[in-house]
Amino acid sequence: MSDAENPVNPASWLTLPDVVELTGESLGRVRRLLDENHLIGSRREGKLLIPGLFFVDGAPLSSLRGTIMVLRDAGFSDDEAIDWMLAVEESIGVAPIEALRAGRKTEVRRVAQALA
Repeated sequence: MSDAENPVNPASWLTLPDVVELTGESLGRVRRLLDENHLIGSRREGKLLIPGLFFVDGAPLSSLRGTIMVLRDAGFSDDEAIDWMLAVEESIGVAPIEALRAGRKTEVRRVAQALA
């Protein structure tokens, strides 16, 4: 399914029930995806929210896990990591999440490691 056919607005923020509906996984499995760094969320407006851009075809973006781990190793909090991935990074020319979605994970991780 292409992004145009994806029922989730990629710019949206998803609650855990939204992620359960999108992925077809149980709430317990979604929580494990968070615990195992396949996803990362942020408490905003009192709820744990996950950016819609972190999903492709109803599943977590496969290159997200390693990138989350690199950012955590660099000392980033979850909020800082999400904000960094969503903001345009000059050295990449686009937001890191856009580069990851385009298959440029090595470049994104190299820049993330340099931030440590």
